[in-house]
Order: sequence, then C-alpha cells, then structure tokens
Amino acid sequence: MVAKSRAGQKGFTLIELLIVIAIIGIIAAMLIPNLLDAMQKSKQKRTMADIHIMGTAMYSWLTDEVGAAAAGASATTVDLTLYGTKLAPNDGALQSSLMPQYLQEIPQLDGWKHPYDYYLKFTDPHARQVMAIRSRGRDNVAEGTTYGVTSFEPTDYDKDLVWADGFYVQWPEKPAS
Repeated sequence: MVAKSRAGQKGFTLIELLIVIAIIGIIAAMLIPNLLDAMQKSKQKRTMADIHIMGTAMYSWLTDEVGAAAAGASATTVDLTLYGTKLAPNDGALQSSLMPQYLQEIPQLDGWKHPYDYYLKFTDPHARQVMAIRSRGRDNVAEGTTYGVTSFEPTDYDKDLVWADGFYVQWPEKPAS
C-alpha cells in the first residue's frame, strides 16, 4: 500500500533538487566575476566620459579667454603642482567660469563616487599648464602629482585617470600585441 501511494505522488526527489542547485551554483560562479568586472568597467567608462566633457568645457573656456591651442599637447610628463591650487567640484570660481556657458553642471563624483580633482588657472590662462582633471580611481588614492603620458591595463581600476591641457595623460588602454 505504501508503494502505491508513492507512485501516485508528483514532485522531485532530493537528489534531483540537489543536482539543480549544484548546476545553478556552477553557472553563478562563472557569471558573477564577469558581472563584477563589467560593473567596474562601466564606472571607469563613466569617469572617462565625465572627464572628457569637463575637459572640453575647460578647453572651450581657455579658447574664449586667450584663443589658445592645447598648451601641453607635446608634453611627456605632467606635474599637477604646476597647475595651481586643486579645486573642489563645487568651487565658486570654477562654477562661475564654466556654468552655464559651457556646462549645465560640473560633475561632482567619478564612477566610484569619489570627488574629482580639478585644476584651472583662472589668474594666468596664458601659462603652459592651465587645466587638469584627475580621478583617483577605485581606491581613491592619488598615485602622486607627476604623471608620464602613458596608458595602463584597462582592468587596473585603481590607477588614476588624468586629463591635462587638452589630452589624456594617463588612461586605460589594452597594450598593443
């Protein structure tokens, strides 16, 4: 009688459920690292886009002020200490110079929710080093103040992203093979 009642029941056995759970676990283990990397890459790309937009606005301001070309386009190193005082994204002088003529709003935080470092010499737009923007990357630790013009491995999200005087100084890019 017991055998007849089990034959009429519908459902999964414990072994079948464990196999399904194991398969789901294996699939999740394969997908989660890729998802996490994609999330970091999207933050890096958003930061690059913000820097590019802000850099274009700063460059437009400089062009209107002095009719200059990219001041440091042929430089091989950039020293941020030569760009004057670091400005906060909500600095009044920065906002009054760039908003609303060149930007609707100044990006406050990079893709990792850390503040950007802005440098803009309002007092001497004819100087060689006039404008720079830095994101300190995922770890929010500045690598220093001097940067050589170089690219780095795109998956190194802790590296600083630096733009100065019309060009990227340090940026993510796959090495040529």
